[in-house]
Amino acid sequence: MSAKTATGDVLPYITKDGSEIRELLHPSSHAVRNQSLAEAIVPPGTKTLLHRHRTSEEIYHVSSGLGLMTLAGETFTIAVGDSIPIPPGTPHCVENTGTTPLRILCCCAPAYAHDDTELL
Repeated sequence: MSAKTATGDVLPYITKDGSEIRELLHPSSHAVRNQSLAEAIVPPGTKTLLHRHRTSEEIYHVSSGLGLMTLAGETFTIAVGDSIPIPPGTPHCVENTGTTPLRILCCCAPAYAHDDTELL
C-alpha cells in the first residue's frame, strides 16, 4: 500500500458518467479504508452524464475552471473554491462552461465503485 500519491503518477480512466478520473487515494491501492479521493477532469464544452450513487456520499471541490452543476433537479454555477455535498442517491452531473478544463476533487465514502453508479 502506497503512503502517498502524486497526481502525475496516476493513470486516468473514464467513469460511467464520462468524466476522466485519476484515483488519488483508494482502498484498493492506498492506506485508506472507508473513502476515496479522485480528481475528475471535464474538458471545455462537455458535460458528464446524469447519474447517482446508491450508497456513496460524495463531496466535490472545484480546484480549477468553472461550470454548471445539476444536483437533485437544481442547476447552479460552480467555480474555483466551491465545495458541494452530494448525498447518496442524489442525481447529479456537471458541465464545463469555461475555456479550460474543469477540475474537481471528488471524495466518496464509502469508496468509489463502478457498480455503485447508476446512469439516469
